[in-house]
Amino acid sequence: MTRIHGFELIEERKIPELSTNGRFFRHVNTGAELLSFENDDENKVFGITFRTPPQDSTGLPHIMEHSVLCGSQKYPVKEPFVELLKGSLKTFLNAFTYPDKTVYPFASQNLQDFYNLLDVYIDAVFHPLIPSHILEQEGWHYDLDNMESALSYKGVVFNEMKGAYSSPDSVHSRYSQQSLFPDTPYGVDSGGDPHEIPNLTYEQFLSFHRTYYHPSNSFVFFYGDDDPEERLRRMNSYFQDFGSVEVNSGITIQHHINQPRRFTFPYDAGEADNQKSMVTINWLLTDTSDSEKVLGLHILSHILVGTPASPLRKALIDSGYGEDITGVGLEDELRQMYFSTGLKGIALEDVDKVEALIQDTLETLVNEGIDPAMTAAAMNTTEFRLRENNTGSFPRGLLLMLRSLTTWLYDGDPFAPLAFEEPLYKINNRIVNDEPYFENLISEYLQDNLHKMTVVLKPDPDLRQREAAAEEERLIEVRSAMDEAELRAFVDNTQYLKQIQETPDSPEALATIPRLTLEDVDKEVKRIPIEIDEQYGSRVITHDLFTNDIFYLDVGFNLHILPQDLLPYIPLFGRALTQIGTITEDFVKLSQRIGRTTGGIHANTFTSTVRGEDEGVVWMFLRGKATISQSKELLAVLSDILLGVKLDNRERFLQMVLEEKANQEARLAPGGHGVVNTRLRALFDEAGWIDEQVGGISYLFFLRQLEELVENNWPAVLAQLESIRSVLVNRNAILCNVTVDAANWVQLKPKLGEFLMALPSSTVRTKTWSPNPGASFEGLTIPSQVNFVGKGANLYALGYKIHGSNYPITKYLRTSWLWDRVRVQGGAYGGLCSFNRHSGVFTFLSYRDPNLLDTLGIYDKTGQFLRELDLSQEELTKSIIGAIGDMDAYQLPDAKGYSSMLRYLIGETDENRQQIRDQILATTLNDFRAFGEVLDQLSDKGNVVVMGSQEAISEANTERDNWLNVLKVL
Repeated sequence: MTRIHGFELIEERKIPELSTNGRFFRHVNTGAELLSFENDDENKVFGITFRTPPQDSTGLPHIMEHSVLCGSQKYPVKEPFVELLKGSLKTFLNAFTYPDKTVYPFASQNLQDFYNLLDVYIDAVFHPLIPSHILEQEGWHYDLDNMESALSYKGVVFNEMKGAYSSPDSVHSRYSQQSLFPDTPYGVDSGGDPHEIPNLTYEQFLSFHRTYYHPSNSFVFFYGDDDPEERLRRMNSYFQDFGSVEVNSGITIQHHINQPRRFTFPYDAGEADNQKSMVTINWLLTDTSDSEKVLGLHILSHILVGTPASPLRKALIDSGYGEDITGVGLEDELRQMYFSTGLKGIALEDVDKVEALIQDTLETLVNEGIDPAMTAAAMNTTEFRLRENNTGSFPRGLLLMLRSLTTWLYDGDPFAPLAFEEPLYKINNRIVNDEPYFENLISEYLQDNLHKMTVVLKPDPDLRQREAAAEEERLIEVRSAMDEAELRAFVDNTQYLKQIQETPDSPEALATIPRLTLEDVDKEVKRIPIEIDEQYGSRVITHDLFTNDIFYLDVGFNLHILPQDLLPYIPLFGRALTQIGTITEDFVKLSQRIGRTTGGIHANTFTSTVRGEDEGVVWMFLRGKATISQSKELLAVLSDILLGVKLDNRERFLQMVLEEKANQEARLAPGGHGVVNTRLRALFDEAGWIDEQVGGISYLFFLRQLEELVENNWPAVLAQLESIRSVLVNRNAILCNVTVDAANWVQLKPKLGEFLMALPSSTVRTKTWSPNPGASFEGLTIPSQVNFVGKGANLYALGYKIHGSNYPITKYLRTSWLWDRVRVQGGAYGGLCSFNRHSGVFTFLSYRDPNLLDTLGIYDKTGQFLRELDLSQEELTKSIIGAIGDMDAYQLPDAKGYSSMLRYLIGETDENRQQIRDQILATTLNDFRAFGEVLDQLSDKGNVVVMGSQEAISEANTERDNWLNVLKVL
């Protein structure tokens, strides 16, 4: 057997689908397994995974994930992870806790940076310091400021999970999974239930690391163009101090229960009127060892619920029982897969009807067969996605690692989930031979499967108050059981923890962190080829990039030719183009055609301020893609929907309104910082205001009104939609953005010309809008156990002149001042800031924050912090490099083409970008201090938007003389 640097080669396999050579190794001394993927991708990926099955819901795996990144033997600083965030060229850097594993991945295009990250991550997981105060900081602790104050809980994960448990969709998903796996680790919450987290002890914490964080329990992954032998040499050096141990980390199989069950749980519905329930039906399926079966179930899930035309999804929506579909569909990242679907926004008494509808629909599909057009669409969509391998901003290698782990973690073949050609061929062959393949899967895994759990979430308007009272009572009992000496010890410990958190790392400790120098950074911006042309009155932008024979086309519509009262309709209008049908095809047939003949079409909006101008850039795009051979059909579909969309389908439009409303409400708790940021930025410029109209709280309120309007005055709504179509579908106001190589563009250009020539042409008249933003100081109330706190201002209005130094400055603030004060000391899950150099708007934000006024106080001291900052040259260099790393984010070809087009639209040239880059590289400490003077003005003149519970906002208003205008959102 081949042996290299302490590793023996178990298997080598070519994976032509990925243009990759894969080698699977086992470390001789420890038994650690290593999967090495060798290819020409410059975005190199590493990941180390441990099986970490939880025994309870104290969140121990999750807290350990946070904690090992808080200092190690070789790198004894408080948070090496943050030091890496400050000064790395990383394209990805994070850690994940799953129900059965903990994953530590990163990616970088720079080889030295890649090795630096590897060294720090490996020392973190195998040699963490993890003293008791780290568990207290990252997990939980009793907080007692003085002998007279009330006892409280604090901790980053504690508040993170309070936020997670404030989201009904998140809670429902957790309960759905746990109901299926009562006898395995999947039956508890690896992330942590806030009620259970305070039961975790330090002894359990240390024991968990000793047990599971060992090379014998590790799964190591490399991907990219780095030296494959160097991978082995480095890992062998890391493992040399370890031997082999037996780690009992295997994930037990959940035996099937041949008896359907129903569970009902309460959720915090707040004060919303007409409170609704939600229900999922959940089936335990099979394990992940059979790659054909896994792929088949993926395709089946797409057939059943993956598109608006999917028969099960359509039956649920058409029933009128609820507002939108819920459930994760197929979950395949655990040892045993499960399928989950249902409805949200239902009446409690309709649960039985929903369950019966699902069963009846499945029975009909088995007895009458699935529409062949639906099957063909699902097959094409799946194959296109597998071949394109488009992971967006997510590194391709990281996705491959996660796929491999679906078998590898359970002692299966790590290559099996990646080689899709053979299982895809087998499935396609079954269909060609008229085998009722997907119907048989429905029969076996859904219709006849008695391991089926119905999970109902019903509204309980008093739940949050009861839970808060129970937590308070628990803390009172703990406090009352302490004598004076014990209380004094808790006060001393609280002060000790704060002292540790406030004490900076020594220069000697910081010097241990491997770092890049400015010599490692490219001085020139990355340029993307762009050509501007015109065809039949439309601008055509092209990008000559290799796309592996895929045609990426963005058709843009200038929204500035619409009256402002029509703007809130745009997201629904964009959906309607592909989801409501045309004069020749209903939306089911249209959806099937899109899936069968293209790689997909979807709509999105783009808004931006143009520096120095009052009027913003506002566009809606139809983004489509297809293989070169399918390009004609892609253009035909686009032509049919633009010229023949049938907007007068009231029932279908109402369904979309309800789905959109449900989605907007569902994102409030998990994405509260984004909601607050959108609301805050709407106060300062036209583009920010439009973002709020088409995706913020204003949009949610519009949807609620629109639901009634569709019910009571549909002709008026239809007239608005028709008006939008008649104005926007005008080739003189359209642009086309094409990303494809030059050779293929030669044959595609005439086809695009034919598409444009068929569109109407008329004079373009832009509209002047009059934004009417909301209150300058606002409190948005939702049912939540945590807050989202924002403050911002237009720095240009305060006299700031644009300079590239703002990039390293905001990078430094996010990874030092705000991280330390808002997250580490304040207990919030996140604290951040952002500056938009086009608009001049600077915002502070916090995420899942137990505080409100205290966080605003931290924001207000930021200017003083910068003015008094004594920043070493090393720290300054790290911030500069980190800013360049953010600027040079890795992009796949379609993203490059789209980004280049957006820069063109807002007038950002490569020369502008180079000037900013030069200023970033020349940033000095004086720039930091000057920026502090500007932020001093934000302290006095900034606007505030916060989102949280009614109680938290009322308390803040009481302390500040009703300074917040309160707006009930949910």
